[in-house]
Amino acid sequence: MLTLGYIGNGKSTNRYHLPFSMNRDHLKVKTIYARTLTKAEWPRVPGIEYTDDLESMMNDPEIQLIVVCTNTDSHYHYAKMALDHGKHVLVEKPFMLTEEEAVSIFQYAKERNLVIQCYQNRRYDSDFLTAQQVIESGKLGDLLEVEMHFDYYRPEVPASTPFSKYYSYLYGHGCHTIDQVLSYFGKPDTIHYDVRQLLGPQQMNDYFDLDFFYPSLKVSVKSSYFRLKERPSFVLYGKKGVFVKHTKDRQEEHLKLFYLPEGHSDFGIDLPEHYGILTYLDDEGKYHEEKVASAKGDYARVYDGIYDAIVLGKDKVIKDEETIGVMQILEQGMKGCR
Repeated sequence: MLTLGYIGNGKSTNRYHLPFSMNRDHLKVKTIYARTLTKAEWPRVPGIEYTDDLESMMNDPEIQLIVVCTNTDSHYHYAKMALDHGKHVLVEKPFMLTEEEAVSIFQYAKERNLVIQCYQNRRYDSDFLTAQQVIESGKLGDLLEVEMHFDYYRPEVPASTPFSKYYSYLYGHGCHTIDQVLSYFGKPDTIHYDVRQLLGPQQMNDYFDLDFFYPSLKVSVKSSYFRLKERPSFVLYGKKGVFVKHTKDRQEEHLKLFYLPEGHSDFGIDLPEHYGILTYLDDEGKYHEEKVASAKGDYARVYDGIYDAIVLGKDKVIKDEETIGVMQILEQGMKGCR
């Protein structure tokens, strides 16, 4: 059993963590800390202790893992505090503000023989897992190009949000897709950056288009706040075929409706109308077009991985060098924005 304490009692903790950490028998959520417990907040979960005394949670000998779900500018502070108290740490994306902070905190944890890791839950998105299965089936032939899109139509967000390097579209959402690229395809030879503020200077970064170049492959990550009609989530092009998956993973859709994993076997599961289409020529040159049943996404697998690292001593699934690589790309991408 791994016992957890959370720093922060907002959307991150309640929507993207508790439904998954409380859905595993080998995990126990004991305490949630918030600076103020009297203001409007999410409904309290029975069986969890709520406190505004951070030291009491840090000094609780039962708690082994602290999960940091606060604003990014406080991640380093809280992570270091938890490590100083002998706790392992799981930190919300994008992990830290800078590459320098990421390198520093990984080293700090290593010196104390403790585990610290970024919460990259979208490695376990259904669409991303399905794309991997299609690639590995070999039906596309040699892979030539991958397009990954994560679009919204929310023009009111950038229109009302002033510029911030760290609270930008690239930092907030690009960190997911960039991590997917690095985790599956590895470190690229070069990257081309097109990171924009479509509403002009001093406004929020609201668009990015990053091209990752490998010896015989280009992977493109594209996102915008101004797509009234979303582009396909994944398009894979190979020498013998193409795969198009229009719809995103449905876990977030269900979470927003408070349709939770516990008690719902169909949580996050694609229906046949959400399946991607694989079109290819077989070895005899015959044409095929078929639906591909979607893989099952499961954000709780991040918790399975950190449990294995802490309790069983296995290697971390989300590796330090991958997280540092994401931080490098985020910083480089935001250099031209003001």
